[in-house]
Amino acid sequence: MPSRPHCAALSTAALLLAQPLLAFDSPLSDEAVREAYFLGQRHDDSFVRALDKYTTYLDPPETGPHIASVTFFTPFALLVQSSSQHATGYSAQQAALDHRHQKETVKIIVEIRLTASYGPFTVRRTGTRSDSPQGFVPRPYDFWKDFDVRVISGDKAGADTGDDSSDAKEIRPISSDGQPNVFCPDDGGCELSGATLTFEFLAEDFTSGSATVLVTPPEGDPVAVTFDLADLR
Repeated sequence: MPSRPHCAALSTAALLLAQPLLAFDSPLSDEAVREAYFLGQRHDDSFVRALDKYTTYLDPPETGPHIASVTFFTPFALLVQSSSQHATGYSAQQAALDHRHQKETVKIIVEIRLTASYGPFTVRRTGTRSDSPQGFVPRPYDFWKDFDVRVISGDKAGADTGDDSSDAKEIRPISSDGQPNVFCPDDGGCELSGATLTFEFLAEDFTSGSATVLVTPPEGDPVAVTFDLADLR
């Protein structure tokens, strides 16, 4: 008959196997929370470099809007960012207390820039009548609603080829938001320049070693950015 310590070890192992294993750190240990706090408090190049690796930058397309970058912020990266946004007097103990009462999440950010072929103005009829002449009108500030963004956890390529063994699944956000970006030169006359889309997910939903962000614009080619989650803290 197994000894009690041996039974306890087997029970612990079984519990760990039953839980989803995430490629990035989640749930964060007390040591990870403390490390994220101090990293965010540096406000120097090390802080910038630490967060920059969570972003993939993309070249402009030949036509259509420019999906300029896609960011995948893990719970650790979000805690670093949160620490950096607090003024002097915010302690490591308070950071640990704040984190203890929060559900760990992932934040995905998509930056869209307007281009010469998909600019701040569109050609539309200038009136409501069918015979109204066409002219240039400002692009709506909520133009980003025409962009389809999907997040796939797992091997998207396997899912596309019909591989039954693929672990790919679409992850639904718990919240999403879009904000227009406006450029205002010193000589006045602000102009729409793009948009920032933000999606929040439960960290526990990412049970695979990779995640792909698919962005399909209303014009131009779709963009797919895959993150190797094992490379992210």
